[in-house]
Order: sequence, then C-alpha cells, then structure tokens
Amino acid sequence: MTRRVPDLPEALVRKHLQEVLDNCRETNTRPSVLMLARRLDLTNTTFRRRYPDIAREISDHRSAPTAPRSGPSEHDRLVARNAKLRRRNRDLTTQLALASAQVQHLALRNERLQEALEEATNITSINSKSRLR
Repeated sequence: MTRRVPDLPEALVRKHLQEVLDNCRETNTRPSVLMLARRLDLTNTTFRRRYPDIAREISDHRSAPTAPRSGPSEHDRLVARNAKLRRRNRDLTTQLALASAQVQHLALRNERLQEALEEATNITSINSKSRLR
C-alpha cells in the first residue's frame, strides 16, 4: 500500500522551485520535475498530478536556451588546464633528458679518472732511503 502524502501549500512548492532554479543557474544545469519532486519528498507522478502548472513551468525552463555565462566555461577551463599540464610535462621531459645526459657524462668522466688513478698507483716512487744503500 502506498503512503498518503499530504498536499503541500503552493507557496512552499514555489519557494523550493525558485531555489532549484537558482541552483541550476549557478551550476549551469537544467531543472527537472524529478529534482523538485525529490526535494519535496514526492514521487515524480504525484508531483505532476498535484502541480501540473509548476511541472509545465519547469518544462518551459528546461526547453529555454541557457544564457551564456560570463567567463570561460568548465570545458574551456579543462582544455586550458590540459594544455598547461602538457607544457609542463614537455618541460619536465626535456629536463629529465638533460639530467640523464649529465649523469652519463659524469659516469664517463669518473671512469677516465678511475683509470688515471689506477695508472698513477702503478708508478713506483723512489724513496730517498733506497738511494743511500
């Protein structure tokens, strides 16, 4: 058996309608009857049956073209952020390649210095004591 829901005053429904419309304007979304019905704890069908004028009003708002928002859209911001991340990634890749080349250079230089040290240690030093004997 379904629960009996008391009729809500139209003023309260219109107040919630205005809040839903304001919220939709802020988030750049379209209002829906279901959105308002859930907010009032009603089923979609019950809301449409009890408040057909408000349901039509929501449908009119839904079909009306949305006014363009000032400033960049969410999509534009994401595209710009993506481009910025790609530039940063490219810069970091370049820096990584440069650091890798420097590490290779230092490894080769270390190898040459190591060889020079080994050759230098094979040189016999002449002690002044051994000359005296």
